[in-house]
Amino acid sequence: MFEFAGAWEMPFNFIFLAVTGVIAWRGIRARNPDGSSDFVHLLFGCIAAVFFMLVLLQDVLGVVKF
Repeated sequence: MFEFAGAWEMPFNFIFLAVTGVIAWRGIRARNPDGSSDFVHLLFGCIAAVFFMLVLLQDVLGVVKF
């Protein structure tokens, strides 16, 4: 994903995975004080989870090619 980084591409991928993983976890698990979920938290959590899986499967593991 970060071809401009050259030799630092893999560390950038891991940093990206860590950040998007935290955003996805926080967005999907967030609850209001009454126990319900916010639509916006779920939306951005799912978007971050999709990008997490995309980078993990394509750039880090090399399992699929999109």
